[in-house]
Amino acid sequence: MFDIAVIGAGPAGYSAAIHAGKRGRAVIVIGQNTGWLARAESVANYPGLPDISGRALLDAMAAQAEALGATLRGGVVHQVLQMGETFALSLGADFVEAKAVILATGAKQPRLLPGEGELLGRGVSYCGTCDGMLYRGKDVAVIGQGPEAVSEANFLMTLCRSVTYFGAADAALDARIAVRGEKVEAILGEARAAGVRAGGEELPFDGVFIFREAMALDALIPGLTMDGAFIRVDRQMRTNLPGVYAAGDCTGLPLQVAKAVGEGCVAALAADGMLRKKGETP
Repeated sequence: MFDIAVIGAGPAGYSAAIHAGKRGRAVIVIGQNTGWLARAESVANYPGLPDISGRALLDAMAAQAEALGATLRGGVVHQVLQMGETFALSLGADFVEAKAVILATGAKQPRLLPGEGELLGRGVSYCGTCDGMLYRGKDVAVIGQGPEAVSEANFLMTLCRSVTYFGAADAALDARIAVRGEKVEAILGEARAAGVRAGGEELPFDGVFIFREAMALDALIPGLTMDGAFIRVDRQMRTNLPGVYAAGDCTGLPLQVAKAVGEGCVAALAADGMLRKKGETP
């Protein structure tokens, strides 16, 4: 059980972990650390560190958070479930428990495919390890982005009659997996997913597995109040959901590292204060 789970391995997430660590909190940071900042050759406007590369800045923040006791974990959180006074974060077949959650997911949120949200749990899955056994001997589609998609597709091939992978061909894919380059346009089905539409063609499947490097917020944590594409927060970075905070680009403009770092600090201190009021001392 962690005191605080931070979703997002960017400047807001690392700042939250650093300040929570200074308060003695047990913190986990979950994220891919592959956002726009990681690709920036030079960050010219971060105070005190002119012209540092984005990767160097992130690496320094990660090292500082880890030195203060934070657990750093790669991966994608598929869903956040409230369990009374705590939260359960689903990472594929694993769960992480925490008393408070800080969303630091960045500004870019993937859009759900038509039919995806309605058929989630009814033929649409985000976890091959969790749900693969339901499709033993059946035909499934994998809509893939990133190394997790390749790994999960290969696992599904050990269970399913056939796996069709929609995404860039990758040498690491099992040779038995059919690769199609068409973009998936929609998930088909009514009571249950029955296939996909790709390249204008309707293709039947028994199940559809979707793997992305990030989750859409409305799928990640239902009930979260948004302002357009951004999470609505108050000056303490509190969302409308008790125990859930947000910081960084996901809360709105300006999309700047300095703003993200400041909001991460505020969110961590607010979460720590909330826990102390409940008698949860480090």
